This record gives sequence, C-alpha cells and structure tokens, in this order.
Amino acid sequence: MMAIAAGWILILLLAGGFALDRTLTRLVEENFDNQLNYMLTAMIASAEVDDNGDVYFNRPLGDQRFLEPNSGLYWQISGKGHDDWPSRSLWDRSLKLRTDHLDDKTHIYNSNQFADEPLRIAERSVYLPGSKTKWWFVVASSREEVDLQIRRIRSILAWSFAVLGLGLFAMAFVQNWIGLGPLRRVRAAIQDLRTTGANRINEPLPLEVQPLVDEVNALLAHSQLQAEEARTHAGNLAHALKTPLTVLTNAATAQAPDLADTVIRESRTMKRHVDHHLARARAVGRRAVGHAHTSVCESARAVRRAVERLYPDTRFDIAGSDTARVSIERQDLDELLGNLIENAAKYGGGSVFVTIDAEAGSKNCVIWVEDDGHGIPETERERIFDRGARLDTGKPGTGLGLAIVRDVIEIYGGSVSLGESEDLGGLLVKLILPRSD
Repeated sequence: MMAIAAGWILILLLAGGFALDRTLTRLVEENFDNQLNYMLTAMIASAEVDDNGDVYFNRPLGDQRFLEPNSGLYWQISGKGHDDWPSRSLWDRSLKLRTDHLDDKTHIYNSNQFADEPLRIAERSVYLPGSKTKWWFVVASSREEVDLQIRRIRSILAWSFAVLGLGLFAMAFVQNWIGLGPLRRVRAAIQDLRTTGANRINEPLPLEVQPLVDEVNALLAHSQLQAEEARTHAGNLAHALKTPLTVLTNAATAQAPDLADTVIRESRTMKRHVDHHLARARAVGRRAVGHAHTSVCESARAVRRAVERLYPDTRFDIAGSDTARVSIERQDLDELLGNLIENAAKYGGGSVFVTIDAEAGSKNCVIWVEDDGHGIPETERERIFDRGARLDTGKPGTGLGLAIVRDVIEIYGGSVSLGESEDLGGLLVKLILPRSD
C-alpha cells in the first residue's frame, strides 16, 4: 500500500510539476515578449523618413538602456540600400538579420549571434510613409533576466513539490498506520488466545474489523466443537471397547473352556463399535472439505441396484424429484440410504417405497423410506437409534445401522425420525437433509 501510494504521489507530482513549469515559463516569456513588442511598436510609431530617405525618430525612445553600451537592450533599423542604424547600446556590434522575407506581424525568436550573450529578438518589416524602402525594425534583449526568473521559478517548484511529496507520503503513512491499527489489535488478540487459553476474542474493536472478529470467533467455536466431538467419540470408543477387553482378559486369565467363543463374540462387538466410529469419523472429515452437491435420485437408484441383488423378491419403488440435490458427500448419502433401504427390505414384507423431496417447497430436502413390515412401536422408536439396539434378533445384523444414520446425518445438520407408513402400514423413516443451492 505504501509503495502504491508513493508511486502515485511521484507520478502525479511529476505530471503536475511539469505542467506548472510549462505554464509559468510560458507566462514569463509572454510577459518578456510583450515588453519587446511594446518597444518595437514605439520605435515604428516614432520613425519618419527625412528628405534624404533615411529614417529618424521624431522623439527619443524612453528606455535609458538603449543609450548605455552593452546594456543588454538594443535596437536596430535596416533597409536595403541604406546603412544599418543601430542603437548606441550596440556600440561596435550589429544585429544580423534575414531580410529575404516579409514579416507583417512581429516575429519573436531566440538568437545566439552574440557568443557571450543569448538574445531574444523581436523584428518586423514595414514601409514607412514617403518611402519605398522595406525597413526592418528590430529590438533585441539579453535573455539573462528571463532565464534567471525561469531558474528561480523552477527552483521554487522543485523545493515546493519535494516538500509536498514528502508531506503527502508522510500523511499516507500515518493514514495507513492508523487505518491498519485494528488489524494489529486483532493480531495481538489472536496471540493472546495462544498464551491465555481463551476461546474467543472479547476485546472491543472498530466496526470495520468486527466482521473479521466474528468470523474468527465462529472459527474458534467450530474448532472447539470439533475438538469436543473428537474427545467425546474417543472416550465413547474407549468406553465401548473397555468392557469387551475386560471380558477377554478375565476369560484368558481364568482359562475358560469357551475362550474361543468368547474371543469371537467380543471381537465382533468391538468390530461393531470400531465400524460405527470410523463411519462417523469419515463423515466428519468429508464435511470439513467443503459443501458437496449430490443428486439424491442417482444415489437412491445406485443403492436400489445393490440391495436388489441381496433381496431379489422385494419390490423397490423410487418416486419424487429427479433433480433434488443435497449438501452431503455421495459416499455418506449412499451409506445413509443403503442402511435404511436394506433394513426396509430385511424387516419389511416385500415392498419398499422411497419418495424423494416428499415435501416440495421446503428449504430442506425431505426423503421418505417406507416398508410394509410390522413397524416399530412408538415406545421403542427412540431407543432403536442406540448403538447395538435391535428389536428382531432372529435376523443377522449388528444393530448399528440406524445409529450410524443418525450420527452421520447430524454431522451434516440434518435429522431423522421414525413413524408409521399410511400407505404400506410398516415403518416410515423421514430424513431431512440440507438442500444444495
């Protein structure tokens, strides 16, 4: 920011200084030229031709410098066939003129015909009354004075713009330093978080950075929540594995005769717990990657093709929206629908209905999975989501399907509930998933 400010200040000051230098220089030169033109006009107005055809002044010129040798102000009158008539100030010198053209108007130009004295010359050619000779009237002045004025102007401009540039740069520095002060305070507050162990920034800060502070606090809260979830699930997994490990240790210590069966049974129990927590961990990891955009219809059809191989006698119907998309990773949606559709086929009576976007117009996507089985009593519908909970122990299973469904769907901000199907009479599972924009 300071480099950009310095660059723009330099560019603008150079451009402004150049423009101002050109303007002031032109004004000084125009004023100098106007004085020369005034003197030239006074010469022509005072000039007459005598009886011999020579030019003379009917009244003396007013500037005393014309009478002082080498004064820096000169005049000269030249005409073809006549000797040059110079001012006394020229002394033994004369002005070299080009008389091969006609200047009806005053012609002003620079000349270096005097080696030690650059000149500014104003000339004009006229025909005086009573004379057929073309006379050249010339006024010349040393450029020393005007050049000195221009040098003074440029010196003043250089110092003024240098001071102005330094002042502007200092003001820009102060402005940036003050303007970025809140960010330094945010940085200091974040450093304090590491040293004090605080979980949010509570220092009052200006409104300009308050949205940043709010986002940092939200990020800290999110990280704290994830850490709490990680600790909770690590503790749950340790607690779940503790009992089977104790049983195995006691059986091995006592050299129980059914040790092999005990090892197999408890190993399966531990595997169920590990599978459950791994599924949840995968869902958390994929959620952290970013918002997904998954087609519900494609996922449901893929799950139906897989479940149809296991239950070829079951009829599967998928209805509803073909364009509904949800903010869930495809693998996690497949796992959710796979558990629900497989359970419906396993415990139902041969018919499974899946309705996508069952409540059209809602800000969320609602999915119904229904079967024609015996359903679940209302008193058991909450307990069935617990890990390992099963109502029908006559069929194979781990009792983790609905527990995984609930945990994964809550990770993505959705919900799941159980009810009774009005059409089929069996279980109705209602999924509410965040709709993808």
